[in-house]
Amino acid sequence: MASDERTGVADAVVDELRRRGHDPVLHGALADDERDDWAWASEAAARDVANGRAGQAIVCCWTGTGASIAANKVDGIRAALCGDAETARGARKWNDANVLALSLRTTSGAVLGEILDAWFEAEPSTDDADAVNVRHLDEI
Repeated sequence: MASDERTGVADAVVDELRRRGHDPVLHGALADDERDDWAWASEAAARDVANGRAGQAIVCCWTGTGASIAANKVDGIRAALCGDAETARGARKWNDANVLALSLRTTSGAVLGEILDAWFEAEPSTDDADAVNVRHLDEI
């Protein structure tokens, strides 16, 4: 979990992850001894996934765009900026996304819960065409 600011949304994500039984590794403004810029923090969280330290990550910045771009620079990462539950569900299903990017500015508490429900309930598609597309993403 990475964020460049300690906001209500960032703290709510951490709380919700713990409530759901996860033990998040914190980066950026969420960790006392780390840099709090979005590029560094998002890359650190993505590297946790790429190196097997974490199964998935959530990265946040004001719009979510920079956090998703920084995470996607790490080999093996498929970060998706999601502003609603259906986008999160589709990102997991059709893109096998392993990093969820969120906007600290636009994500409300109610929408956050819906996005996390969709993200954690969705499974990557077993359809061969979807698997070919995901493999292609990894080769780009």
